[in-house]
Amino acid sequence: MQANFVIDLGEKAQVPIISFSASCPFLTSKRSPYFLRATNKDSSQTNAISSIVQAFGWREAVPIYVDNEYGEGIIPYLIDSLQAVDARVPYRSVISPSATDDQIAEELYKLMTMQTRVFIVHMFPSLAARVFAKAKEIGMMSEGYVWIMTDGFTNVFSSSSVDASVIDTMQGVLGVKPYVPKTKELENFRGRWKRKFYQDNPEIVDAELNIYGLWAYDAATALAFAVEKAGTSNLGFRKADVSSNSSTDLGVSLNGPNLLQALSNISFKGLTGDYLFINGELESPALQIVNVNGNGGREIGFWTPTKGLVKNLISTKNISSESISLSGISTVIWPGDTIAVPKGWEVPTSEKKLKIGVPMKGGLNQLVVVTNDSNSNTPKVSGFCIDVFDAVVKALPYGLPYEYIPFAKPDGEPAGTYDDLVYQVHLKNYDAVVGDVSIVFNRSLHIDYTLPFTESGVSMIVPITDNKSKNAWVFLKPLTWDLWSYTASLSSLLTVQQLQPTVTDVQELIKKGEFVGYQEGSFVLGILLDLGFDKSKLMAYSSPEQCHELFSKGRGKGGIAAAFDEVPCMKVFLSKYCSKYTMVDPTFKTGGFGFVFPKGSPLVPDISRAILNITEGDQMKNIEDTWFGKHRSCPDSSTSVSSNSLSLESFWGLFLIAGIAALLALIIFTVMFVYQERRVLLRPSDSTTSIWTRLRHLFSIFNQRDLTSQTFRKSEVNDRNGIDLPTVVAPSPSAYSVHTEFPGDPSSAEYDSSPNSQEPQVVVMSADQLNSQAAQVVVMIADQLSNPNQGRPAAFQFDHENN
Repeated sequence: MQANFVIDLGEKAQVPIISFSASCPFLTSKRSPYFLRATNKDSSQTNAISSIVQAFGWREAVPIYVDNEYGEGIIPYLIDSLQAVDARVPYRSVISPSATDDQIAEELYKLMTMQTRVFIVHMFPSLAARVFAKAKEIGMMSEGYVWIMTDGFTNVFSSSSVDASVIDTMQGVLGVKPYVPKTKELENFRGRWKRKFYQDNPEIVDAELNIYGLWAYDAATALAFAVEKAGTSNLGFRKADVSSNSSTDLGVSLNGPNLLQALSNISFKGLTGDYLFINGELESPALQIVNVNGNGGREIGFWTPTKGLVKNLISTKNISSESISLSGISTVIWPGDTIAVPKGWEVPTSEKKLKIGVPMKGGLNQLVVVTNDSNSNTPKVSGFCIDVFDAVVKALPYGLPYEYIPFAKPDGEPAGTYDDLVYQVHLKNYDAVVGDVSIVFNRSLHIDYTLPFTESGVSMIVPITDNKSKNAWVFLKPLTWDLWSYTASLSSLLTVQQLQPTVTDVQELIKKGEFVGYQEGSFVLGILLDLGFDKSKLMAYSSPEQCHELFSKGRGKGGIAAAFDEVPCMKVFLSKYCSKYTMVDPTFKTGGFGFVFPKGSPLVPDISRAILNITEGDQMKNIEDTWFGKHRSCPDSSTSVSSNSLSLESFWGLFLIAGIAALLALIIFTVMFVYQERRVLLRPSDSTTSIWTRLRHLFSIFNQRDLTSQTFRKSEVNDRNGIDLPTVVAPSPSAYSVHTEFPGDPSSAEYDSSPNSQEPQVVVMSADQLNSQAAQVVVMIADQLSNPNQGRPAAFQFDHENN
């Protein structure tokens, strides 16, 4: 307020105003060209503070600042800097300059009930000392807390004006302040100043000159150089035009514009470093990081706009890596006299455990199931998602007490949808949500998700059918012009199950107006509507059994043709009905299942890292086997999937072809035989012979051997080649005569050599002719003799020419 008033006067009088203490960012030369800031503005240290927060992995920080323009000026810049390193400000603690100790304690107790344990103090030294003293008193300077001071207090920390008791309350505090390089000129000046100060103030021993005294000296030096350059010939004022509304008549400096020009161009080596105004402000120097320890501040590092946090401003090649922490600065001794880096948050002291909301599930009990413990009459929560979260918490480097609270009504029914459950975290009714909660965009507007712990995506399942690859005509499939790979091709067809989904295209379902299913309360409903499904064609199910029932009803009979759900839920369903259904593309990408926490919760990065630790090891596989492994045997697989073994059904087509071919051959042969022997059946002279007798006679003819067949010709050749055959030896007459008659009844056939007989003529063959036909005659006789029970169809008479 004072600076604003003086700056306003300087602008009206056109007199340059140089300030070595006005650090508020709101005071800029853009608002008044006659204002020159000979100090660092507060916003120059916000990037250094945010770098410290980032280096130690803290996700939240609470500023504690004085309730005036000095305190409020840094807040917008501080919040922007913290957000740039992905840290948030969940609360801003404002303390009045005139606050009592009780009011300060009341505000600090409020901070203790919050999770955040990183505090940034920006206020005048007198008020800051009271805050640290009260924090020490109520236990907020113990292990786990982080305190960072701005240069408002750090700049005067080492001066004699700070009491030792104040330093004792600040052990472990970090602070930032402008870095002043140690030079010979600076040491000489400090010596001269101490002697002069002691001469004027002998009651004060060992006084220290702080940064404001150095800035004041450099500002006076700059003004002296500027006056020398601008000259002193015209130091008067001219009377200004005073408007009717003006209550003050200051006049206008005649030499002011020249002096401002000289100050803007001045450049020299000051006690605090290079002294040069750029746009009315000094260039921001490097900042020094100090750690309150023992009787004062211990230098642990630096921050520069180009290098960030470093151990030394010069090269660090010769610095031992053991003396530098992961943050880039030396090891810090934190409140509670520990070097263990605080995690930046704690479970609030007003709440012993985190309240974890879990969804009430009607089905898919492998993911989340809530039952009632009969002994304690309290809900018991279990399932795959629960086991994963328990394992993740155990993997954290610190303890995290929590309890599961089902999202249910008093009667045990679900209290709402998954969206309703997630929104309870935003309303602070739950500290987190654990379950099969999908990572989707609209929910992320109010809460934060951890990394997913399951596969992502929404897919479609449909029934499968066997394409009957082992049917009656399977043997025809491998037939090609080149039959060399035939056996292998047939084998592959018989050994690989050929299962096909009934539906493969989502657009086909929409076009045909098929009914499809989705899990009740799932966000999948929105995806289906966006795809173009008619809402009247969408059927909700609450369990795998109900989904299977809808499939079993059949398409067009009140059932569904396909079902849509997230991949993890589909795998649970398929693990139970793997023989009947299959998952088909397309898969609509989603974020998978994640744990839900409040926006900006510091737990999110730690839980996410623990999820990676669990999923990359064997522990996740063991959890999956526990909940899903028992269904992988598919006990009902024999009900719908055909066997790989061959049966009569697999080759009845081949048998049919062979049977038809054989039957046709038999029919053709029978017709030809009957046609050749038709005289036996149709002979008019034998009209008294019964049909059965004729058929028997025809069969006996059929039963005789065909001596003209290839088989008997081959036998004759073999006999001629020396192969012994059974023969009947007859006398060696010079001629034989064979007389055959059919007297009507073949059974009464007799030998008759009468030349006047009405029977068929006797065939007379010479010896040479008989020799050529001997084999045939012998076989015929042997055949007749071998059938004594069969009526002989003819009489045979052998007449020797000498008999």
